[in-house]
Amino acid sequence: MELYRQQLGDVPFSRLCGGNQDNDEMESCVEIAPIPGVDDAYALRDSKNPDAGTLRFSGAELRAAGVTTI
Repeated sequence: MELYRQQLGDVPFSRLCGGNQDNDEMESCVEIAPIPGVDDAYALRDSKNPDAGTLRFSGAELRAAGVTTI
């Protein structure tokens, strides 16, 4: 299934952070949301610039990269 064809609508995103934990302003964060209607697929976006768009991945791709899916 083509993940970019799926509409996200108003799906709620959750924040995932890691990296520069000492300085909150410089903390590395993304936001993640399950893609509606697709099992084990997720949209990721920049937490500091959410309007820049999303990247989409299968859960297997994210887990292979060390990202814990929700």
